[in-house]
Amino acid sequence: MTESSELIRGKTSTSKKMLFGLPRLGTSIVLGIESWGLLTLYTSGYGLNPFFAGLAVAIGYLTIAVSQFLFGWLSDAKYTKLGRRKPYLIVIAPLLALSTIFLLLPSLFLPDMSDHVMVFFWMVIWDVVFRIGYAVTTPYQAWMAEVFEANDRPKVSQYQNIFNWVGNAIMAIFSLLIVTYYIDALEIDVNASVPTIYLFPIIIFGILVFVLFYLIAFLLPTEPYYKIESNLKESLITTVKNKNFMLIVLMVGIAGFGWSMLSTGMLKYLNDALQLSMTEYLIAAVVLVLGIVICLYLWRKAIEKRGKKPTLLIVFILAVIFLPITLISLIPMDSTLILGVVFIAGVAVILGGWYLFPYIVYADIAEDDEKSTGNLKAGTYAGFPSIILNLFQAVGAIVIGSIFSLPNITVGTLDPFSIGLALFGPICSVVLIVAYFFTKKYVTLDFDWEKK
Repeated sequence: MTESSELIRGKTSTSKKMLFGLPRLGTSIVLGIESWGLLTLYTSGYGLNPFFAGLAVAIGYLTIAVSQFLFGWLSDAKYTKLGRRKPYLIVIAPLLALSTIFLLLPSLFLPDMSDHVMVFFWMVIWDVVFRIGYAVTTPYQAWMAEVFEANDRPKVSQYQNIFNWVGNAIMAIFSLLIVTYYIDALEIDVNASVPTIYLFPIIIFGILVFVLFYLIAFLLPTEPYYKIESNLKESLITTVKNKNFMLIVLMVGIAGFGWSMLSTGMLKYLNDALQLSMTEYLIAAVVLVLGIVICLYLWRKAIEKRGKKPTLLIVFILAVIFLPITLISLIPMDSTLILGVVFIAGVAVILGGWYLFPYIVYADIAEDDEKSTGNLKAGTYAGFPSIILNLFQAVGAIVIGSIFSLPNITVGTLDPFSIGLALFGPICSVVLIVAYFFTKKYVTLDFDWEKK
């Protein structure tokens, strides 16, 4: 890399860090509803068999495995007057908005929601389109390596995750209160009209997604030009030959297998196994919001004090110890509220820690590679992990669908629920034990140049 083509990163203002993180508000809402609520909506609400619903989600994961890598890889290739990343934000974000509406409001378009074959294909088609649209986050995330210095990235990631979890708070309240309310109505009449309290927010969430991406596309300055000497094929080969990067990708995939089962199953666990009331859902949502906001700060401080790898290992250990708590739902109890609150608080602590890492690590790996090759391939490094991650998540979706298809049991005075809802926590825990030992032995997350 010549001096004139070298990318010089300068200190950026707090306002720019916050603005960069803003789109995560919209994407976390729609992805959260898709991840948390989609399987529950289509199974508990529309009556689709959990295995087929899990299969539909798995197909969506396979789609994003290709599209996230493709958009990240291609966005490295050409520098336009809008830079490398902005054109993809402008073109793909509206697709994400449109697919959100079609995926979560099928009864507006399908004549008979009791036709499970049609419901299955509708879920597959629009989850595929949704996942293609969500791939806009790859060129967006690649932008971090070009704009922010390594020492600024934990702070940027914290802002992103604050918006993430504000969005997740909105999503959680919406899912716990409104989606479950709509599901209750669907359990009585699968063709029940869509209540306005569910309809309007879905439309607003869809619009919010592309508005926020357009906002940063037009308000943030285009990144400075830098030359990439290698072509797309050479960039991919160099990326694959980066041993530490490939080990990180495999680690993320293994962990993602467990996290995907947790995020996909947690709402169904609260709804079907614990059968919380509306007031109890509200309490759980407040606990989730407060827990996440506090934990984001604490995990960020832990990274700064201990480093990325030691902190991530703590996240895994806490998850391994905590997640078998789902087995307690097999014990008859007068009220499931305490278990629900403890479960959701623990999830907030665990996921609040995990979600900080991918944003930081992929940008750091891209800069580490830049220091040895002279080329910053941020899009390729941000997009390639999606191939492995989403393959593991696809398997996770099929597994969780199969687990939730296990026979029903009756516990105390609660309505019957699948025994798989009690078992999925320990199963996630076993997966994360593997992720812990793999990370501890093989992965490097902290680099010497970060200390300079």
